[in-house]
Order: sequence, then structure tokens, then C-alpha cells
Amino acid sequence: MSDIETIMRTSAVIPVLVIDDAATARPLAEALVKGGLRVLEVTMRTPAALDAIREMKQVPGAIVGAGTVVSVEQFGQVMDAGAEFIVSPGLTETLGRPIVESGVPYLPGVANAGDIMRGYDLGLRHFKFFPAEANGGLKALKSLAAPFYEAKFCPTGGITAASAPEYLGFGPVLCVGGSWITGGSLADVEAKAREAAGLAQS
Repeated sequence: MSDIETIMRTSAVIPVLVIDDAATARPLAEALVKGGLRVLEVTMRTPAALDAIREMKQVPGAIVGAGTVVSVEQFGQVMDAGAEFIVSPGLTETLGRPIVESGVPYLPGVANAGDIMRGYDLGLRHFKFFPAEANGGLKALKSLAAPFYEAKFCPTGGITAASAPEYLGFGPVLCVGGSWITGGSLADVEAKAREAAGLAQS
């Protein structure tokens, strides 16, 4: 994958994955990819995350990125593990500049106009709107997106199978991030992935 927009357009839903046991990572990735969701975000919230990225990278067709990256040190660790894109919950110049300069696809979190302007200063035009529902949901995003007509978004945080289609119906939204896909058995995960993969992007 050459750029973040290509990754965002690969599927309408990016599963946000919290992996406690690296042994579960590869079967989970296989179920998600089989269901049609190739872009996988492994959050750096657990000690198993780096090993989970390495395991998921072995699944044919999977595009594996690291989420919840909050420091330059973590950025180095996830790149060593083979992450293909980076997602952060917020945006600072300290973290953003080295990621941008590395050329790796990057999706930083934004919650307000100042965040987006900071991203513009770094040459970024693609953002994660986070936490989406807690920040006012689609109504807030529409207001925020209006002055930044070039920006594209991946709303994440509190989005469900029921609310995802409404977000995806808004032009600047290329995809949504969600954790609702991962509950239950692997068969359940595959079925929910297939349903999510069928959601239309605008």
C-alpha cells in the first residue's frame, strides 16, 4: 500500500483490534480477511500488540497497521514489527513529523479545528475523527469538515453496525473504524466482517 487514502478506500470498515494473546492474532486476521476486511488496526494497548502485528502480517491479503501509537519510541517499535500504516489517537508535531518524514502512511486522530490545522501544517489531509461519538458524532464532523474541504476522515470511537452506514454516507468519510466486528467465535467474526465489507462507501 502506497498511501493512506488507498488504505482507507480498501474497505469501508477498519477493525480496531485489542489483542491480549498473540496466539489468537493470526486466526482472527484470517477470519477478518476471509470476510472481506483486509485492513487491520492492531492497537498498542496490550503487551501482545507487537507480536500480534507480526502474526497478522503472515496472513495473505492482510494490510496490518498499528493503532494507539502515542510516542516516537512506539513508532520505532511498530515499524520494526512490520506495521504498514500508523494510527494515533491525537496529533503532536513531535510524533507527527518523524512519521510524515518516514513516508509511512499515517492517520492521526483529530477532535477539533486546531488539530486539523496542525495536521495541515505537516502536509496531512487524512485524519481519524476520534472519539467520534463522544465528540458529537456525525453532526459535529459535518461542521468540522466544512472549512477543511480537502480533508478526508475515518471516524472511530463508539461507531456501531447500525450507525456506520450514516457516517459512510457523508462524502468526506472514506471509512470508519470499529470494534463491533470482533466479538464472538471466529465464524461470528467472519460473518460480521462480511456484512461490514458490504457497506457502501460514498
